[in-house]
Amino acid sequence: MTTPVCTNASQAAAPVPSYTPYTSFSSYVRARGPVLLRTARSLTANPSDAEDLLQTALAKTYVAWDRIEDHRALDGYVRRALLNTRTSQWRKRKVDEFVCDELPELPEQTVPATDPAEQQVLRDAMWRAVMKLPDRQRAMVVLRYYEDLSEAQTAEVLGVSIGTVKSAVSRALGKLRDDPGLTPVR
Repeated sequence: MTTPVCTNASQAAAPVPSYTPYTSFSSYVRARGPVLLRTARSLTANPSDAEDLLQTALAKTYVAWDRIEDHRALDGYVRRALLNTRTSQWRKRKVDEFVCDELPELPEQTVPATDPAEQQVLRDAMWRAVMKLPDRQRAMVVLRYYEDLSEAQTAEVLGVSIGTVKSAVSRALGKLRDDPGLTPVR
């Protein structure tokens, strides 16, 4: 429900700026939005809730944009805002329970294709396998596949050549394919 707001004529006639006050914020959101959305998805079960969570965290970041001194640490700032916002939502959550004679069953078409417990087992097994990799290979795999950086960006972050990233990631993926901890999950 919307609340009607009255404005006087001088406020109604004021021109609305057609530019974004923080163009660097807009470019940051365009560049890092997909990665931040994946982070939000890991905090919620519902994709729509993840989008709402990210929008709230970005709104908080926008308000604090002038106060953020080190813009190289923006991802950490937004991730902290995501986590704090999600924690606040979780604390405020109200659970309504209704007593009924029969438990409602989900229609066949809305039953998830895979069991969330099986997905979690797969994620845990994958993470254990990644943790077995040597530090350098693990760093490259995490940057490439968990943080979704390109080969060039990964090479720049680690201070190595693109060829080094390609060969190290290839060797790491080979080790992951041969990991006995992942065999039963396949």
